[in-house]
Amino acid sequence: MKFVIEDLRKDIDRKRLPVIRIEIDYELMTLYDAIQANDSVQIIKSKEKLKQLRLQLMELTAGE
Repeated sequence: MKFVIEDLRKDIDRKRLPVIRIEIDYELMTLYDAIQANDSVQIIKSKEKLKQLRLQLMELTAGE
C-alpha cells in the first residue's frame, strides 16, 4: 500500500512540474514589465513569488 501511495504522489508531482514552469515564465514576464515601468512594489512581489516557485520546483525535482 505504501508503494501505491508513493507512486500516486510521484504522478501528481510530475503533473505539477509543467504548471510550475508556466507560472515561473508568467511571473518572469510580470517582473520584466514591472522593471520597464519602474514599479518597485510589483518588482518586490514578483521576486517573492519567484522565490516561492523556485522552492516548489526544487522540492519536486529533488525527488526524481
